[in-house]
Formats: sequence, C-alpha cells, structure tokens
Amino acid sequence: MQRLNKFIASSGLCSRRKADEYIEQGKVGVNGNIITELGFQVSSKDKVTVEGQLIKPQKLEYYRFYKPAGYITTSDDEKGRKTIYDIIPPELKNLKPVGRLDKDSTGLIIMTNDGDLINEMTHPSIKVPKIYIVSINGKITPEDGEKMFNGIDIETDTGEKKTAYAEVFPIEITNKSSIIRVTLYQGINRQIRKMFASLGFEVVSLKRIQHATVTLDGLKKGMIKPMKPKHVNELKMFLNKTIRTQND
Repeated sequence: MQRLNKFIASSGLCSRRKADEYIEQGKVGVNGNIITELGFQVSSKDKVTVEGQLIKPQKLEYYRFYKPAGYITTSDDEKGRKTIYDIIPPELKNLKPVGRLDKDSTGLIIMTNDGDLINEMTHPSIKVPKIYIVSINGKITPEDGEKMFNGIDIETDTGEKKTAYAEVFPIEITNKSSIIRVTLYQGINRQIRKMFASLGFEVVSLKRIQHATVTLDGLKKGMIKPMKPKHVNELKMFLNKTIRTQND
C-alpha cells in the first residue's frame, strides 16, 4: 500500500504536490469513486484515474544529457525551431528536462520521468546549485563579481524586475575576455546573460557543467546516458539534506 499522491507521482504525470492539488480538487478517482482525502492509501491492484484518465506507475528513469547549441529545451515549438527532442532517442521522449538551457547555451540537462525530483530540483524555495563555465567579451573585475554576489536587478520575461544573484570565480582573464565559473541558486530565464549584460558584458559562450551532484563528466555534445543508481541515490540524499537544512 502507498499514499495516493505517491502513486500518481510514480506515473510520471506530476509531482506529489501537484497530485495533492488534483485530489483536493476532486479530480482523482479510485475504482470509480472520487477521492479527496490526501492520505488515502492505494495498492497496485486499484484503478486510479486523474481527470478521467487511467494512470499506471512506471519505472523511474534518470539520464544525463549534453545539450548542444541550437536547440531549445521544450517538447515542441510554435516557431518551428529545433528542440532537444529532435536528437533524443524516440524511446526516451517520455522524459522531461529538469530545468532549461536557452537555445545558444550548452551543457548538462538531467532528464527524468520522476515528477517529485523535477519539482524539488526546480522549486524556487529549494536552493539547488547549478554551475556554469561562462566566457565573456571583456575583463571582469573583483567589483563586478561583488555586484553579482550582492544582487543585480534584471527584467524577467513578464517584464517585472527581480534581483538576481550569482557566485563567480575567475578562471582565465585577459584585457579582452574572461572565462568564469558561475554558480546559481535561482532559475530566472537567461539569468547569467542578463546579469553580465547589466555590467556591460556580452556572453560569448555558456556551458552548464553541474546540477546539484550531477556532472557533465564523460559526455560528448548530443550524448544522453542513464545515470548509475549510486549517482541517483547521491542526488536524492543531497536534495533531502538541502531541504532539511533550509527548513531548519
């Protein structure tokens, strides 16, 4: 037996939190009966529906994907642009990305059908680190790095202002260019590009090399590989520890 929200999440439909919303809204049925009790228990023999659709638990899968430039991180695009699903094998197209990278950026994207993991990795209240190697067209100064650490107001896609933060560590600096390691704990669209633009720099290249405990090591551009069970466990342990620490 397991909680109804966990059963729904294990189908890959959504996270447990979203499943709770469906239950409270009376959109979930068990063996033909509408269930609104959040702690309701079900077994593998029960027939569970969400908005009339029969759902079944599926095997949870976790993959590392090295996104090349020129692809957007979505399943389809109204403008007809190439998406990551154009290069991901057909049998893996049920997987969803954990966060996004813009069209011109490259690097690591975790792909999974684990709705709970996606929610925990991307929820604004959970500060999960993402690490990037960024090349810009100018000489970054310690003052620039301090400004990024203390916060820079940037405009979001909705037109509102939001304070963005980043930790920066210079790797290679010349008078004409800089290569920097940037760590983010937020998920604002095109955050790094907008922060550097506000300081007068243009991002030449941007590659994500790590998300939480998962790294890009061993992958070539366009490659997608299953994560080893020990790496999945390490990731989940890291998330649990992060959530506990931030809730204390």
